[in-house]
Amino acid sequence: MALAFGGNDVLVQGGNCGIAKLPNITGLVVMTRASTDITKAIILARGLGKRMRSSESSAHLDADQSRAADAGMKAMIPIGRPFLDFVLSALADAGFTETCMVVGPEHTAIREYYASLPMRRLKVSFATQEQPIGTANALLAAESFTAGESFLTLNSDNYYPVEVFTSLRTLGEPGLPAFEREALVRNSNIPPERIRGYALLRIGTPGYLEQIVEKPGEMPVAAASDGKEVFISMNCWRFAPEIFRACREVPRSARGEFELPEAVQFGLGSLGLRFKAIPFRAGVLDLSYRGDIAEVATRLARVHVEL
Repeated sequence: MALAFGGNDVLVQGGNCGIAKLPNITGLVVMTRASTDITKAIILARGLGKRMRSSESSAHLDADQSRAADAGMKAMIPIGRPFLDFVLSALADAGFTETCMVVGPEHTAIREYYASLPMRRLKVSFATQEQPIGTANALLAAESFTAGESFLTLNSDNYYPVEVFTSLRTLGEPGLPAFEREALVRNSNIPPERIRGYALLRIGTPGYLEQIVEKPGEMPVAAASDGKEVFISMNCWRFAPEIFRACREVPRSARGEFELPEAVQFGLGSLGLRFKAIPFRAGVLDLSYRGDIAEVATRLARVHVEL
């Protein structure tokens, strides 16, 4: 199975933002931006943070960081200010104006923090996922927030480039950023062994997702060895309302959860959904473990936050 752009899908590094551009495709219907741009984003912040709660002798945290890590609240890890503030500021920089955070009923700290925080550029609301039974189920908790509109979905413990958000906001159809594996390793704080566990993307002509392979293990290494580029999902999506049907109908995964990547694959195979893949040669910051905190803090030290 090819796990790369093949055939005539030659990738070319573009601009300063790291986008790899696909060849021009003729015969496409052109839509105006005013009718296709999106302004809403759902942030998945319900996770239990089991990896963050695990102790690491090599991680040196201050008292506030230790308390947040002990609680598993990755998005609220303080690096001058909560990590999630940086994510929200990037969304606002890209033109998003409304966000909905999916949290658990026990996550009162995050609700209280943003309820008391003056915000000029973004409106923040919350949806509750009662039980932590997977990211597809978490997305369903925020369905009413979307009000039948297309929307962005992202993780709360990843910091994505603003250019990624902007590209999806103006894409005009459902899609995702496809991160080239070697560039992701080179430009992120994520070690190669961790990336080996991330979902792989099979992308066909003219640049639409054909298959998403969740938890592939050693497959990226094997695919990369034949000289082909490998593309990775970092669970950032532009969705249309039809994704909610896929989230409702997808069966439980082998882990017993309703997984968003499997809902996407179900939508591809059973519902006829289509997702445009935008190739990026760029990095993403990941805040999964205590050992990630210092590196993420260093990389975000000069990032201006405005909410």
